[in-house]
Amino acid sequence: MLLTLVIAYLLVTIAIGLVAAKRVKNTADFAIAGRHLPLAMIVTTTFATWFGSETVLGIPAKFVNSGLNGVVEDSFGAGSCLILVGLFFAAKLYRMTLLTISDYFRERYGRSVEVICSVIIMVSYLGWVSAQVTALGLVFNLLSDGVISMPLGMVIGVFSILAYTLFGGMWSVAITDFIQMIILVVGLAVLAVFAGNQAGGADKVLALAVSQDMFKFWPEPNFKDILFFFAGAITIMLGSIPQQDVFQRVMSANSEYAATRGPVIGGVFYILFAFVPMFLVVSAMIIMPEQAATLIKDDPQKVLPVLVMTQMPFIMQVLFFGALLSAIKSCASATLLAPSVTFTENIWRQFFPHQSDKQELKAMRVTVLVFSILVLGYAIAMQGTSIYEMVSGAYQVTLVGAFVPLAFGLYWKKATTQGALLAIVLGLITWLVFMLTPAGEQFPAQLAGVLASLTGMVLGSLGRQAIRNQHGSHHKVVGLA
Repeated sequence: MLLTLVIAYLLVTIAIGLVAAKRVKNTADFAIAGRHLPLAMIVTTTFATWFGSETVLGIPAKFVNSGLNGVVEDSFGAGSCLILVGLFFAAKLYRMTLLTISDYFRERYGRSVEVICSVIIMVSYLGWVSAQVTALGLVFNLLSDGVISMPLGMVIGVFSILAYTLFGGMWSVAITDFIQMIILVVGLAVLAVFAGNQAGGADKVLALAVSQDMFKFWPEPNFKDILFFFAGAITIMLGSIPQQDVFQRVMSANSEYAATRGPVIGGVFYILFAFVPMFLVVSAMIIMPEQAATLIKDDPQKVLPVLVMTQMPFIMQVLFFGALLSAIKSCASATLLAPSVTFTENIWRQFFPHQSDKQELKAMRVTVLVFSILVLGYAIAMQGTSIYEMVSGAYQVTLVGAFVPLAFGLYWKKATTQGALLAIVLGLITWLVFMLTPAGEQFPAQLAGVLASLTGMVLGSLGRQAIRNQHGSHHKVVGLA
């Protein structure tokens, strides 16, 4: 019965997405909803981009094992990213009327930086979307009591998202996000109240969390722990700023006001609401202590689904899986669309510069389909990797490769193409060296990559300036002679 209702819910969201797809007449409609979304929809769609499988399943799993200190990357870092985008990046980018974030790299630094950053951004999405696909596989596997295998569950999940993203693009994503976020917030809030009562009151749940030191946020006061804490915090906080899915939401706004305020409100709301799944998982430790202890040891991602399936009435199960699917689908549709639009606009278009808008729209849809198949294969191959790890790994590559060129391009007039290229190369090489050698155990790879990227930007830009100045003074001397 529960599986039937879940499938019915999937069909309803597909139908809504397909109705929204009628608004798509050109590439701007498909990529950024024709810049028509009001503030309320910018808030829900930025919130929805982040509130995915890792928030409902991954964050609580980290929280029970490591406390708040373990979730500094996501939810705190992820929510802060949206706030920073709204405060420092949205207005400047919105005024430029671009289709993708990579268009900015082309305008500021030229073709070579555009292509390299596009590839970096696209690669980063593999892990991010795969995490959502893995969670869909898990949901179908649990609901069917093992009859639907994880890989088959992933296939069903991907096709349910593809059905409307392929045709409706950003319009379908935004409208389904809006509806799915209402279901998500109401569903999880009601569940939290019910679970709190089952556990003997919210005060008991909080008391258990305090007694197990789960609210400990700051690292141990030693250099290494502080470094790794800081590196974790900036991974999504800064690494997701140069991402296409965040940029798409900013550019889809119908005004600069909506573009700047929407991400800030969405980010604050995300940080606060991410505490609800954490509350639920601590409730589970009181409601089913032995089962919860076993699951936390073996697979903490299953604590919440098992709590709902075994300890709660049918209506609560419907609410939970409705909320979980809303979170996963909204997140996955956004992250399927973003790399596909980037590829078509910033790489494919260079080989076919005289394509009509209709042909480009068709190319975007074909790319969405191809990328979905790639993600599905990657997710099946990566089975066994935790959802949280998949997501955090996805953002390190954009952090070390694309963040510095974007931030310096907007805020430092002396930034040059040479500086950007050196920043990307040094950032990526340093990050890989630390990732693949024991050095990464002593110093966080992503922090080493960012520092190298900063160095590359400054040396590359000022070095070029110094050479120019030298040439200028030489010519003056020759002229005087």
